[in-house]
Amino acid sequence: MKVTDVKTFVVDCFRTNFVFVKVYTDEGIDGCGEATLEYKEKALLGAVEHIKEYLVGQNPFDIEKHWHTIYRDAYWRGGVVLMSALSAVEMALWDILGKQLQVPVYQLLGGKVRDKVRVYVNGWFAGAKTPQEFGEKAKIAMQRGITAMKWDPFGKAYLEISNKELGAAMACVGAVRDAVGDEIDLLIEGHGRFNIPTGIKIAKELEQFKPMFFEEPVPPDNLDALKTVKEKSPVAVSAGERLYTRWDYKRMFDLMAADYIQPDVSHAGGILELKKIAAEAECRYIPFAPHNPSGPIANAATMQLAACCPNFSILEIMYSDVIYRKDITNEELDYHDGYIKIPDKPGLGIQINEDACLAHPYQPHSLRHYTGALTDIRPPETAFYF
Repeated sequence: MKVTDVKTFVVDCFRTNFVFVKVYTDEGIDGCGEATLEYKEKALLGAVEHIKEYLVGQNPFDIEKHWHTIYRDAYWRGGVVLMSALSAVEMALWDILGKQLQVPVYQLLGGKVRDKVRVYVNGWFAGAKTPQEFGEKAKIAMQRGITAMKWDPFGKAYLEISNKELGAAMACVGAVRDAVGDEIDLLIEGHGRFNIPTGIKIAKELEQFKPMFFEEPVPPDNLDALKTVKEKSPVAVSAGERLYTRWDYKRMFDLMAADYIQPDVSHAGGILELKKIAAEAECRYIPFAPHNPSGPIANAATMQLAACCPNFSILEIMYSDVIYRKDITNEELDYHDGYIKIPDKPGLGIQINEDACLAHPYQPHSLRHYTGALTDIRPPETAFYF
């Protein structure tokens, strides 16, 4: 079997654009990956084209060889653009191998250690502005069987936060905690916003609400700063969505800078690279909680990892999505009481609909984190997909 083509499909999904990568072979078996890279899609497409020049004509089953060669020969190693392109292609190659052997990818990685995956939802708060509105939306999510939910309550603060802004943020967290009670896990997102003293101050204020973790309290480019906050925080700290490959994670692990790690399958090197990162975390007793706010292919790939990593803890998913998400793939998720059943279809168990993808072409979107528009995360019309 030989690779004959590599194509990208960029699909507007309101918050950003999904970027799907499809690898074709001469035996009619194709594979899909996802490289959704918020707001840097054009750079990503060029990186995929460079990989295509190498991959066409190659045996798709030599996954480790191709990963090593593409990573090595990029010369400028790592970084989110090059690694996202490699991640998507790597996913697609696993998808091809699973389809050829008629087994799910997790079977190729050692088999399942669990049959279902606990999830927490992001985006459940869409449109909420006041603590009362956050509380009301949290109640609705709980009534759907949601058992864990994440959000960023910090408005547009950056590096520092005034006492007034901090009070408003804590009022929002308190309203959600009051609405859902103590049995629901709350996860507080920091989006890498704050400096060291502010991160510590916020962590201490959050303690009263018993969050599962405080995510990315400081910017991602200084792990010593992260470690400092973690050491003084009374709540667990999570991080890692903006680290790429096991080499980035080596320093994270050497420092023991986070209580939970959150690599993203679309950015950190793909399926096998996350499996390796999770294994390093396992021997340090650090839970594996993958970052996963993107599209259906990334979700399918991360589910395969959750199936076979013993230290998997909880998986992020989006609460709802654009109404045409159901058209662009054949995604089927079996959700009950806070868990999604791990699918058993060959490969990643999902296919894209090329025509439906092309019907929703690229649209420019921009970062909302520092504009005060964080809750404008979903269009007026959305649909539940699980």
